[in-house]
Amino acid sequence: MSHDHKDSHHGHAHHHIDPDAGDLRVGLAVAVNVLLTIAQIIGGLLSGSVALIADAIHNLSDAASLAIAFFARKVARRPTDAVMTFGYKRVELVAALINLTTLVVIGIYLAYEGIMRFFAPPEVAGWMVIFVASIALLVDTITALLTWRMAKDSANIRAAFLHNVADALGSVAVIIVGILVVAFDWYLADPIATLGIAGYIIWMGLGELKSVSRILMLGAPEGLDAEQVLAAMEGIPGVENIHHLHLWQISEEVTSIEAHVVVTAAQWPGASAVKAAVKEMLQAQFGIGHVTLDLEEEVTACAAPQPIGGTR
Repeated sequence: MSHDHKDSHHGHAHHHIDPDAGDLRVGLAVAVNVLLTIAQIIGGLLSGSVALIADAIHNLSDAASLAIAFFARKVARRPTDAVMTFGYKRVELVAALINLTTLVVIGIYLAYEGIMRFFAPPEVAGWMVIFVASIALLVDTITALLTWRMAKDSANIRAAFLHNVADALGSVAVIIVGILVVAFDWYLADPIATLGIAGYIIWMGLGELKSVSRILMLGAPEGLDAEQVLAAMEGIPGVENIHHLHLWQISEEVTSIEAHVVVTAAQWPGASAVKAAVKEMLQAQFGIGHVTLDLEEEVTACAAPQPIGGTR
């Protein structure tokens, strides 16, 4: 059984950042976001801007999400043991699930706040809003630069990164609100911007939740068709049929497969060579290196088996 396919996942190259350097980046991102949150809350209270306070609340979730991502990265690097025989990599997916769920909840809360403000639009100190939101945008940009490369390869970091991206867009919206208030005294711009931020956060969070949930629910990897894999396995000389095929991801980098392989009676004496050929094809064609195959002789194979899924 091979585990050295972790640097490629059916054709996708991964460019990993040194773990310690990555930890430092995430740690710095947490620190700047905590400082920003404090500044935004003070600015929002002094200016009367709900959009600025909303942005601050979301920014606090940025700091929390980055902290969760930071600790998940640490735990994920622990080696396999007798309890966690697959290792601890999935903790990053659990962290991503937590962060994405809070992102959606925050989006719903902001939508509620925005709707309430339509009935009683507050007076907003436009120049202060512009000033504080500009500082926020600068910090959001710094945080994005610290984490964007790692976000490409990790759902955990990507979930925290999406908190940050939503925040950056929120800061842009708040700046526009400030300009509209200063130029036109248009106070309704504040709740409108809040609803816009909320809608985008909910849409983005739900989109990422779908892919993370798919991995946690042991779904086949996106872009990898179980029917196609089964057909390719049955195309190997000496294979009569494949059944009880299970295809899933242990983590984002590690794809696993297990199946019963029925070997033809003529090829049964050389069954080990058939098995080796199937494993070699799975690695070469699909990038699957974590393979468990149960060989069955044609005459003693499972009765009426299910080709994909099912139980042993």
